Amino acid sequence: MGIKFRLIVMNFLQFFVWGAWLITFANYWFGTMGWGPTEFGLVFLTLGIASLFMPTITGVIADRWVNAEVVYAISHIIAGVAVASFPFITDPNTFFWIMLIAMSFYMPTIALTNTIAYNALNMAKMDVVKSFPPIRVWGTIGFIAAMWFTNLTGNKSSENQFYISAIASLILGIYSFTLPKCPPQQKVAEKSSFVKLFGLEAFKLFGNYKMAIFFIFSMLLGASLQLTNMYGDRFLDHFKDVPEFADSFVVRYSTIIMSISQISETLFILSIPFFLKRFGIKKVMIFSMFAWVLRFALFGFGDPGTGLWMIILSGIVYGMAFDFFNISGSLFIETETDSKMRASAQGLFMMMTNGFGTMIGALGSGVIIDKFFVLSGGIWDWKNIWIAFAIYAFIVAILFIFLFKHKHNPEEIKNFSH
Repeated sequence: MGIKFRLIVMNFLQFFVWGAWLITFANYWFGTMGWGPTEFGLVFLTLGIASLFMPTITGVIADRWVNAEVVYAISHIIAGVAVASFPFITDPNTFFWIMLIAMSFYMPTIALTNTIAYNALNMAKMDVVKSFPPIRVWGTIGFIAAMWFTNLTGNKSSENQFYISAIASLILGIYSFTLPKCPPQQKVAEKSSFVKLFGLEAFKLFGNYKMAIFFIFSMLLGASLQLTNMYGDRFLDHFKDVPEFADSFVVRYSTIIMSISQISETLFILSIPFFLKRFGIKKVMIFSMFAWVLRFALFGFGDPGTGLWMIILSGIVYGMAFDFFNISGSLFIETETDSKMRASAQGLFMMMTNGFGTMIGALGSGVIIDKFFVLSGGIWDWKNIWIAFAIYAFIVAILFIFLFKHKHNPEEIKNFSH
């Protein structure tokens, strides 16, 4: 097998593992188990908690002591075993701790996937910039394939979604031992302060107004990132309780409808260079923020009947909402930070979005929905839930426009391409 094909298999399974349950998890939690939104928010909080510390810890281990592909393999096996145990848990509080174990070993593998791929391509003397994107896109395809498989096999509300994920995770774990060796790049004898070892020197960037504003808004926008992952499929599935929509395509294939978001993501990635060159980083990030407003608002007013176009359009704008901020934000850091702390700054960006941002979104949404949007009889006020999320995204966008100061430099796109 060629190296590109082997890395494609790795990326496909990496995100197949996650796609098998991430979008449909709410159907199991609320529909099958009958647990509440506050506890659901707490469980999703584990994604943020794990993102705060585990990628750094596993990165240090892979940099100094153990081959990255070995760390990657072991992490997937442990995460797979934890996910396979989900169906046996009958208490939401216990679920939190087992989910925390699963996410603590899964979340670091996202970064390790890139590390292993970059190393393998460099060893094969291939152009990483040209070779990696066509490989990485298979990760998104894997995520979509898992969503479709879970839906079409009738498992979007059953415990089988976890078994599907766990089996894929164990297969990937075993497969990973066969990947090209990715040995530690730093000598154990090298001494580093605790601050440097864990990339904490990047926090000095908060002393710069522009960087501080950027990271604060990264966190605030990060709160939006998981909301449709948490509640989107559950929202579409709830239409089965509305007689006129009970047997609609949206209800029967809600996860496939949700996958429009990931398909859109692959397409918007290709448009980023044009938008960056034409409008600049700040405007591209603003486009992302208003795309989040549309994402939520279209869900709020959409339905499987005459409002189906709104649901579909919501999926399409997701690509802009997700990609434009993450990639342009990464570029902003690349062009604005000193090379000595660039990697740490990128890590801080991920910590603010996937860590603190996810924690705020998960915990805050669960409490707010439980307190304000659960009506009598346990019925959720979905329209106003999405409108509330849209208002939040709109406020964040307006504040960002006035508080974030950055002048467009067309050379940024050249640096990014390089």
